[in-house]
Amino acid sequence: RQHDVKVPVRDFGLPRDTHRRATATFEERPQLAVLGTETDDPADWLRAGQAMERILLVATRDGLATSMMSQPLEWPELRSMARDPASRMGFVHMVFRLGYGPPAAPTPRRPVTDVLTVV
Repeated sequence: RQHDVKVPVRDFGLPRDTHRRATATFEERPQLAVLGTETDDPADWLRAGQAMERILLVATRDGLATSMMSQPLEWPELRSMARDPASRMGFVHMVFRLGYGPPAAPTPRRPVTDVLTVV
């Protein structure tokens, strides 16, 4: 795989000038993953969401950063191209990156007692 290619990034609030879309240079060894299911019905969407939840929790526990890239899945023709025909994955639900990012402060949290009452 080439290491000097660019990856699309979200361009929130920018004009829709497609020939100047935002891109960023990929890191030297990007780790991309695809989450999918065999079929595409509401039960599969739920299972895919539950699996993504587990992935994010384990990644956070292990000190990994994640970045979701659902843009290719917003168009049916690109969504079908994202799947691996050699696998049983018929429908892709999320493309994401995993890796070690720069150090960051934890997200501020309210105390549990402010949001949960045990009776």
